[in-house]
This record gives sequence, C-alpha cells and structure tokens, in this order.
Amino acid sequence: MRVLGVDPGLTRCGLGVVDGETHALRMSAVGVVRTTPERSTGDRLAYIQDELDTWLDRFEPQAIALERVYAADHVPTVMTTAQVSGLVLLAGARRGLPVVLHTPTEVKAAVTGSGRADKAQVTTMVTRILALSQAPKPADAADALALAICHQWRGTAQVRRELAAASERARQRSVATR
Repeated sequence: MRVLGVDPGLTRCGLGVVDGETHALRMSAVGVVRTTPERSTGDRLAYIQDELDTWLDRFEPQAIALERVYAADHVPTVMTTAQVSGLVLLAGARRGLPVVLHTPTEVKAAVTGSGRADKAQVTTMVTRILALSQAPKPADAADALALAICHQWRGTAQVRRELAAASERARQRSVATR
C-alpha cells in the first residue's frame, strides 16, 4: 500500500510517501511545501493545493494520512492548520481517496512506543524504521513520514476491521431477508 502522510501547516506543510506492508516499509518521497507570510493567505493556500495535487498525481497514493488539528493555545496557528487540513480532505474526496486523521499522540505512540515522545525521538525512529541514511529534515518532513508509517501500522488495520464489519452486516441482512 502507498500512503501519503501530510503534516499540515501554512508556512511549512510536510509531505511523505511510504510504500509497503506493515514490517517492510520504505520511503518513496519526502518534502516540505513552504510559503511566506508576505503572500496573502489565499495565495499561500492555492500554492499548497497545487503542490498537493502534483504529489497526488505523481505518487498516486491509495490513502492519505493527515494529522488531526490540535487545538493549541495559539488560535491563528490552529486556524491556518485547519485551512490546510481542509485542502487535504477536499483533495482526497475529489480523488476518491480515504483520508484518515491521526492524532499527534497516536502517531508518536505508533512510531516510538510513547505518545509523549519529542520531535527528535520521532525523527530518530522514522529514520530507523525506513532505514534512511540521513534523518529527514525539517521536523515537518519527518512528521509526514511518521503519519504515513502510523497509517500503515494502525490505519490499514482499522480499514480492514471496518470492511470486515461492513461485510458481516451485509451477510446478516442477507440472512434476515431469507
């Protein structure tokens, strides 16, 4: 399975593509889309959308793993992060791709074993898990890869459970109508 991880942000939006199945994961691409505050918010969002579309066209992921917006103390940051998240959700919907939201704690726990891990620990584990020769930089890039890894390990199992449950419900409906 190919997963695009997105660490949303208006100034720096991390993107990372991870291929594989559970224990055999590899990085296909990683990068950061950067915008400057000198540009209008609309121009910045349009640029991020264009870059996101380019990544989706180039890498053709089967799913998108998106960091759930965390309501921190700084409201303007939360707002712009939510705006970028909306772009990702819309891009996924338009392409028929599942977009799965993962909390920062869930991602940290999946990658490091601790939901309280710091950015350096996440980066170290992403580097090890994907057998990279160098740590991805900046942290937004490592976070995007961590999201994709988390989805590979947790999200795909969740999707399988949901599909199995839907199949069971359909079977039960079929039995009930006989």
